Amino acid sequence: MEATLDFGLGENADMIRETTARFAADRIAPLAAKVDADDWFPRDELWTAMGELGLHGITVPEDDGGLGLGYLEHVIACEEVSRASASIGLSYGAHSNLCVNQIARWANPEQKAKYLPKLISGEHVGSLAMSEAGAGSDVVSMKLQARRTDSGYVLNGTKFWITNAAYADTLVVYAKTGEGSRGITTFLIERGMPGFSIGQKIDKMGMRGSPTAELVFDDCEVPFENVMGPENGGVGVLMSGLDYERTVLSGIQLGIMQACLDVVVPFVRERKQFGKPIGSFQLMQAKVADMYVALNSARAYVYAVARSCDAGKTTRFDAAGAILLASENAVKVAGEAIQALGGAGYTKDWPVERYFRDAKLLDIGAGTNEIRRMLIGRELIGAHERVAQ
Repeated sequence: MEATLDFGLGENADMIRETTARFAADRIAPLAAKVDADDWFPRDELWTAMGELGLHGITVPEDDGGLGLGYLEHVIACEEVSRASASIGLSYGAHSNLCVNQIARWANPEQKAKYLPKLISGEHVGSLAMSEAGAGSDVVSMKLQARRTDSGYVLNGTKFWITNAAYADTLVVYAKTGEGSRGITTFLIERGMPGFSIGQKIDKMGMRGSPTAELVFDDCEVPFENVMGPENGGVGVLMSGLDYERTVLSGIQLGIMQACLDVVVPFVRERKQFGKPIGSFQLMQAKVADMYVALNSARAYVYAVARSCDAGKTTRFDAAGAILLASENAVKVAGEAIQALGGAGYTKDWPVERYFRDAKLLDIGAGTNEIRRMLIGRELIGAHERVAQ
């Protein structure tokens, strides 16, 4: 049994953790090194199997074919998948939260009936396309144009940094249908639509095996029935999903930190120097203690925000704060894991160098830490000013 704090998350959360952890250890962990080394996305090996466990539809209501559980359970599933492979955790989060959860929240009944069954089963892979080469943190400056016609819209332009793009069957795509923040609309794009193609694939430092690519739209005709949510209301759709995205993806960093401890604790028990296990030295004990505290302090914040999401009480700055803490702690913990293993940690023979490369992504993805700090500070100072008035 692992020595860790019981957060008292409830029976459903414990069930999801146990089921996902067992699957991840048996099916994902044996593939993790190959996923990274070969930049390989094991769709056939994992996706439908994860669907059979219900992992793709955790937050989807039961009436729509999901488990009808909450963001807390979704965080835990993401954590346990990422403990085995953060790359698979990232693709899983992009599929199950960024795509499936947004469709469950915003699509009309016909759209849900068309897209959700195969996404939830894992027969199809989902993706979300928001960022562009020139529109990251300033996402409202996107250039992908959607021109209205008699039968729908014609899309022209590109999206960039899109997770799961090369394998996606269904994509939630944001495009400009007017001016400013009130001129963005959300579209459901299908693989094979005329005028839609995959552009360059992006070779990344970490999260290898979670495929990232460019989307290209060249007179891509999209019927009105593929508009999701209100026309010109895409910013509302987009921003409403960011809090849940940041919360669920925080689970990736929790998984990476736990994976680091999974390697470091046995190593320091067995590795001997000066005739003793290095874990008997106080400096090494302090290092392990700091890693553990970094993990559980991030867990406490992330789990609390996830529970607030489920209660409909989350705040945008706390969702940003949770992933800020989890991302920075994970980078530190992964760095300490390398240090604890010494020269071995700097080699490809041990997975901690992969954990370090993987951890860095969420200092940047789902909003950079600089943007998160700006958001938190702005919201707190603004709230203070409103109270003062």
